[in-house]
Order: sequence, then structure tokens, then C-alpha cells
Amino acid sequence: MKEQISIPTSKVQRASKFIKTGARIGGNYLKHYGKKLFNPELTKDQLNADNAEDIYDSLSELKGSALKVAQMLSMDKNVLPTPYQDKFALSQYSAPPLSYPLVVRTFKKYLGQAPEGIFDSFTKKAVNAASIGQVHKATLDGKELAVKVQYPGVADSISSDLKIVRPIAARMFKINTSELEQYIGEVEEKLIEETNYSLELQRSMQLTEKSAHLDNLCFPTYYPEFSSERILVMDWINGIHVTEWVNKQPTQEERNKIGQALWDFYHYQVHELQEVHADPHPGNFIITPDHQLGIIDFGCVKVIPKDFYDQYFKLMQKDILDGAYDLEGLFMELGFLSPQDTRREKEFFMSLFREMIELLGRPFRYGSFDFGDNSYFKQIYEVGDRVSRMKELRNSKTARGNRHGLYINRTYFGLYNLLNELKAEVVINKN
Repeated sequence: MKEQISIPTSKVQRASKFIKTGARIGGNYLKHYGKKLFNPELTKDQLNADNAEDIYDSLSELKGSALKVAQMLSMDKNVLPTPYQDKFALSQYSAPPLSYPLVVRTFKKYLGQAPEGIFDSFTKKAVNAASIGQVHKATLDGKELAVKVQYPGVADSISSDLKIVRPIAARMFKINTSELEQYIGEVEEKLIEETNYSLELQRSMQLTEKSAHLDNLCFPTYYPEFSSERILVMDWINGIHVTEWVNKQPTQEERNKIGQALWDFYHYQVHELQEVHADPHPGNFIITPDHQLGIIDFGCVKVIPKDFYDQYFKLMQKDILDGAYDLEGLFMELGFLSPQDTRREKEFFMSLFREMIELLGRPFRYGSFDFGDNSYFKQIYEVGDRVSRMKELRNSKTARGNRHGLYINRTYFGLYNLLNELKAEVVINKN
């Protein structure tokens, strides 16, 4: 894969890149409709493929929050056509890497010397490259290490990038301005945290220590003495990513074992620690040769406020949909309903959110759940598609929901999708 020798870092450079990409997409549409004049049966498949290629190429050059948004979109099957999902999924661990001189510059700036002065060996080419940084393999005193190096300028460009992305996100997600503004601050806060490798180091060491007792999980050891706010060093875990592992046709027993480890990891964090690894995409997990689940990235961690936790997880209780429960009061506390709602609006949103919590909370209402059931996911995608087209939501003057729900919902969507990819059946609550 071709390496980049620089990243656009100034506001003008990055805005210009967005504008050029928009012009290229406009050209793709003109080309598509020109062909359609001669072939009325022409589908949008090629148009989507061309646009996905152009957008991904542009975001890959920009790195940072721009590419992170693509990564997040690739996890949501309700939002984008398949060509976009497939292309944007590359941002999880296969983006174009930076050239070695830029890596050396980062090392000298933050650790005072080049990688060769610290490690016995260091790969000049990245072995993985994602949205915020890339990973090199190193050795020291007989140990194999993973060295994560952040892209230059990423931290400084987040706020300006999100200002450009705002109107695009509003159109793509078909959400109103009040709802977008409620969540954009949460996204910005989390992205800024992800660029702080000193914070990631601290959280990684704490969460791995607290989760070390869980079955069939393995975590790297971290090395503060070789790390900084832009460089993170940890043990190298041998293995392959989830998608590659699934392609090797593991047995159902092996799928269930990995799926259970994944579920237990998230269940423990959410319900015992009230802080959670909030970025469950395939690139953050490794399956080891002895079928353990390796957790290799704690860049995005959501701390769950207690009042929100107490309200939100009432939605998962088995009796929540019983007529005797004050569901309207709970919806009001969570922001699904507003005191300004008319009776008609209240009835509409009560019905909508009842349907959604029944569907998304369904696994919690069983002793075990088969995430390989594609009919369940088909229902989720159908509801998501229907919701995205509802005028009532787009025209609502009130933001629906709670900003803390953004990353919790994203976490469970990502977790469900991973378990579906594994075709795993898991025990939901072992207590």
C-alpha cells in the first residue's frame, strides 16, 4: 500500500480537500445521469462504488476525525449502501500509512530520539494503519512490542473538521439541528480523548487490571517509560482479526467461546465498572492461536454517569413493557419525550420508542441469545431504515434522547454486529 509523505494539517488545506472531493462526487453524478439517458435501467451501484472510492481516498489522506467518522459509519448498516460500508471498513485497520521519516520526527519530538535508539528492532513500514494512528512492530530485550504512533496534526484538526462535517452529517443521518448539536459535542469530546495517548495508557492499564479475571480474554502489558501523549507502547499479541478468523471456518463451539468472552467483557465493564470500551469494531480485537480474545485498543472509553446508567438500563428489564410500568415517566427522564410535546407527538414517540426498546433490548430478556439469527438483525435494519425516513423526527424542534446514549447505543450496536459476524450464541447474564 502506498505510503503518505504528509498530511494536510491547516484549516485551509483540509477544507480545500473536502471541496475537491465534493466536486469529484458531483462529476460522478453527472457521469451517472449521462449514462442513464441511454440506459434507463441503470442502477446506482457504479455511482455508489465511485463515490465510496473518492470519499475514502480523500478521508484517508486527511486522517483523524474525518477518517474516524468513516469508520463509525462503516459499522452502521442502516446508514450507507454496501459499497460505502465495504470501503469505509478499511479505515478500521487498513488505511494508507505514513512514511517512516514522519514517524521518526514524532519520536524525536516526544521521546528525544529515533526508534532505533530505543528498540532493538523497529519496522519501518506500519503493520496496521487506522484513523488516528498506525502501528509498528518492535523488539526489545527479547520481547515483541506493538508501537502505536499518532498521525501529526490529528489532535489539532478535530474541531475544525467537525465544523465541516456538521452539515454533511445532518443530511446523511437526516437529523435535525437541535439533535445534531446535542451529540456533536459528545463526539468531539471523545475524539479529543482518543488523541491523548497518555490518557489511553492510564485507562488501558486500569481497565486491563480490573478485567484480568474474566475468562478467555488476554490483554497486552503497557510500557509507560516508552510512551507519551503521541506514542503508545505495549506487548505484541499474536493472532488475527475477527473477520479473518471467521473466514477460517471455526467450529460453533469456538465461535460461542469467543462470543461469550466478548459479551462478558462488555457486561462487566458496563454493569460493574460503569466505564466501557466504546469502540467495538473488528480492528480492536485479536483472536490468538489458542482461541483467546485479545483486547488491543482502549482509545475510546465512555464513562457512564450513575444517574444515566440507572435510567437507561431500566429499558433492558424484562417487565419494562408491561402496562403497569410508568414507561412515559422513564421516557421523559431519558429525553425521548419532551414536556412541550402535543398529545399526538407524545403518542407517536411513545409508540416508536416502545418498538425500538423491545427490539434492541430483546437479548437482555432471554437466558441466552443466538446472535447468528439473521432475521433479528433484519428487523433492526428495517426499523432503522424506517426511522431514518420519518418526517416527525426530522421536523421535531426537540432533540430526542440523551447525549450519553450516543456512545452506549453505538457500543451495543457494534457489539451485536460483532456477535452476529461470529454467529455466536451467548449466555446473557450468568448471575
